[in-house]
Amino acid sequence: MRLRLPEERPTEPPTGYKIAHPVLSQDGTRAGFTGVSLGGALPYGVLDEAGCVYGRRHRSPHRRCDCGFHCVHERSTAEALLCTAEHRAAVLLEVSVLGTYIRFERGFRYARQRVRTATVGPCACGAVAGALADAGWGRPGWRALSAACAGCVRGRTSLSLASFARLAGDGLRVRAAGGGGGAGGGAGGVDLADGLGAASGLGAPSGLGVSELVAEAALLQARLDWFQSQLARLDERGTQSG
Repeated sequence: MRLRLPEERPTEPPTGYKIAHPVLSQDGTRAGFTGVSLGGALPYGVLDEAGCVYGRRHRSPHRRCDCGFHCVHERSTAEALLCTAEHRAAVLLEVSVLGTYIRFERGFRYARQRVRTATVGPCACGAVAGALADAGWGRPGWRALSAACAGCVRGRTSLSLASFARLAGDGLRVRAAGGGGGAGGGAGGVDLADGLGAASGLGAPSGLGVSELVAEAALLQARLDWFQSQLARLDERGTQSG
């Protein structure tokens, strides 16, 4: 006798939580996420469909395989994962579980997902993040990004949070958690969902709020300060050689 799992037919997609690393494509035209465990080598978009990480031809999620997207039921469970050393630079995602899914005690394994919100933790210095900057590692064709404040961006490849949301598309909202806490500190977070960032070299469009414009201006000022320091260093070298 073959046992069958009970079927659920929810009226709206279930909500889940997970952690991931934000990534930027090599040409700077696309943004997405990469997981922290199984399937971490395959970056995914805001709205995406899972495939079998083992290369098998079955559809995900398969009962006798580990393939598919994974998430947990409780936000606090996902936030707890951010306490480990290897996951400190990850961001917290709130997702809609789409398509076929298998429910477990602590979460889902499922076929499709939409990332609704990404909450970025503070910079390594403890300040509120105003950008996502090159983390120094990545996947083939993708640069991993990590939270950075305006003062720590310097000359690294970076995007403001609003620019990352724009490149990722599909209605993604990006929030910056308050400094001194984990990525779950949404109460003091800044919502940066739309617009072009100063890091892209273009002005921010109309429709942004005061907090978004302050974050863009701070990032732009930090990059200008860094460029001025580099120019001053070059001037000093030129004077000494002369």
